[in-house]
Amino acid sequence: MLAPEIARKRFKEWCFTLMFFIPVGLFAQSDYLTLKGKVVDSQTQTPLPFALLSLKGTSISTTTNAEGDFIFHIPVDLKENLLVVAMMGYTSTTLKPTAFEEQQTIRLEEAIHNLEEVTISADKQLSAKQIIKRAYKALPDNYPTQPYLVEGFIRDLQKEDSTYVEFLEYAVKLAYQPYDVKQEPKVALQQVRRSYIAQKHPWNEDQERQNAIMDLIEDDFIRFNYGPIKVGKGWQYTIEQVLPYNGHFVYKILGQDRPFQEATLYIDTESFAFVKMELIRTAHKGKSWRRRLTSGQQQMFYQVVFEYQRYKDKWYLKYQKEEDTWQIYEDLLSDKLLFTKYPKKELFINRIIVENIEAYPFVRNLDIHQSVEDQAPPYDPAFWKYYNAPAQTKTLSRIEAYLKEAQVKEKR
Repeated sequence: MLAPEIARKRFKEWCFTLMFFIPVGLFAQSDYLTLKGKVVDSQTQTPLPFALLSLKGTSISTTTNAEGDFIFHIPVDLKENLLVVAMMGYTSTTLKPTAFEEQQTIRLEEAIHNLEEVTISADKQLSAKQIIKRAYKALPDNYPTQPYLVEGFIRDLQKEDSTYVEFLEYAVKLAYQPYDVKQEPKVALQQVRRSYIAQKHPWNEDQERQNAIMDLIEDDFIRFNYGPIKVGKGWQYTIEQVLPYNGHFVYKILGQDRPFQEATLYIDTESFAFVKMELIRTAHKGKSWRRRLTSGQQQMFYQVVFEYQRYKDKWYLKYQKEEDTWQIYEDLLSDKLLFTKYPKKELFINRIIVENIEAYPFVRNLDIHQSVEDQAPPYDPAFWKYYNAPAQTKTLSRIEAYLKEAQVKEKR
């Protein structure tokens, strides 16, 4: 038996030697600092959905989910940069990432003003229609005039009547041309995180499903110059109020094109950039604004939302949503309703690349004539570990659990 002193010495030598055989990654710290929390109204404690969290001095950002929760992974070499939290209608705030609590609650102060209460550089006598015309004329000054790239996260949900039949989530890179080039961005599909598709109605199974990503990004108000940003016959506009947004003020303008269309436009009071816009089309007295398609589809509700963020004096997309309601009939002339379809697609931008884009690793790999799930690369959990996707909501967790179970039953 070894003496205690010799035993202790050999044990230390053994431990020291063992360190060289254990993978370095077990000892290395993560290259990312993860911030978690919730953004709420300071007075009511109501969660604030789709608030922007960005790292000052960079184009790295994320967005709170529909319940106000967030998970934000930032590179450790940028941990001294301030975190900016901004929400339309609220005073933005900044925090130090290194001072974050384990589960940080960020409270924003609501701030809504009448036009008379705010000092702005623009002439307060401008009418709502004049403001929109001026913003339309200022498009070349406010939106990118050079090619650029973004990284983003897309969610695709679909319901038939009250039952969910599809839940997809994927990471993409998008290569955009300047705003005035009438062309959809090129797409590089990076990873698919969730891909759940349950048994659909036979009509839905038989119809050729358009690529979900292209279906979302082909609708672009700015790029294709349509919708309420282009003042046309029938549109009536009114200024409702002035709101703060990330250190600026924006006009909130309501528009109507009776009986089918309503719009809300948010326009920066200094640059006259379109900061956010929403268009809603609804059926009137049971009739759609669009005639029934030959396949038997009739669109009863349509909503698109675009929200932008400012980076290097230009405005880039931050968030986009398209949500529809389709009534499905047997054919063009039939009155027999088969079911109602509710597709919903969202795009969350988490990084913008504007410099040295020729050196950025981008390879277009998406076939727009095939569904996204059929082109998914092998799942890589390491890719998602620090990827800035919106935090999962309780509702989405329930949908995921339901579809997982439905898929298991279908395979039996």
